[in-house]
Amino acid sequence: MAEQDEVSELIKRKMGQIKKKIAVMSGKGGVGKSTISALLAVHLAKKGFMVGLLDADFLGPSIPKLFGMERKKPLSSIDGIDPVLSTKYAIRIMSIQFMTPDGVAVIWRGPMISKVLRDYLAHVSWGRLDYLIVDMPPGTGDVPITVMQEIDLDGVIMVATPHDLTASVVERAINMARTMNTEVLGIVENMSYFKCPDCGRIAKFGRGSELLARKYGLKIIAKIPLEEKLSAYCESGLIEEYGEDHFRDFIP
Repeated sequence: MAEQDEVSELIKRKMGQIKKKIAVMSGKGGVGKSTISALLAVHLAKKGFMVGLLDADFLGPSIPKLFGMERKKPLSSIDGIDPVLSTKYAIRIMSIQFMTPDGVAVIWRGPMISKVLRDYLAHVSWGRLDYLIVDMPPGTGDVPITVMQEIDLDGVIMVATPHDLTASVVERAINMARTMNTEVLGIVENMSYFKCPDCGRIAKFGRGSELLARKYGLKIIAKIPLEEKLSAYCESGLIEEYGEDHFRDFIP
C-alpha cells in the first residue's frame, strides 16, 4: 500500500507540470484513434504549444510508426525516463514500442498493464507541457479506468466512424467517461467521407456519429476524410508532414 501511495504521489507531481491532459478513446478498435491522437498533437504543436503524446495502447502500439520513430530509444535522466522527441515539432512521445524488439508481442494481463501504465505516469519526465495527449487502447477496461483514476483529465475526445455499429460501441465509451466524471469534449468522425475528383465530397457511410452527437449533446470536432494522402503519410511515418489540419482552430 505504501508503494502504491508513493507511485500515486509521483504521478500527481508529474501531472502537476502539465496544463491540460486530454485522452483520445472510442471503445472500439480499428477506428483510427492513434491517427487522430497524432493529428491532434501535431495540430497543437503547430500552434506553438508544448505537447506530449503517451501511447497507452500497450498491446497494439502504433504511435512510433506514425512518426517514423520505431527504432528510437528513450534515455534515462535524473528525473526518470525522457520521452523521445519527434523530428519536426519536438512532440514528446512515449510508447512501449520503444522498449520492445520489432515484432515481439506484449503478452500481459490487465493488472500488469495497469501497473506498467502507472509506472509510466510516475517516471516519464514530461517536464512542463501545455498538453498531454493520451492515446487509449480499444475498450473500456483497465487502461481507461487507470488513466481516469490517476490523471485529472481535462476531457476525453471520442473517435467514431459514420457507421451505426461503431456509434453503438462509442456510446458505451461516452457513458463510461461520464460515469467516471470525465468530460467528453466532443466527437471526431474518422473516415467521414472521401473526395471524388469529379463529383466532390461523397459521404455514404452512414450518419451514426451525427446521431450520437445529437443524442448526447456533443459537437463534432472534426471530420477526417478517407483519403490515400493521409494513409500514405501515416504508412511512411511522416504524419508531421501531412499538410491538412482538419481541427482548424480547435483548442481543447
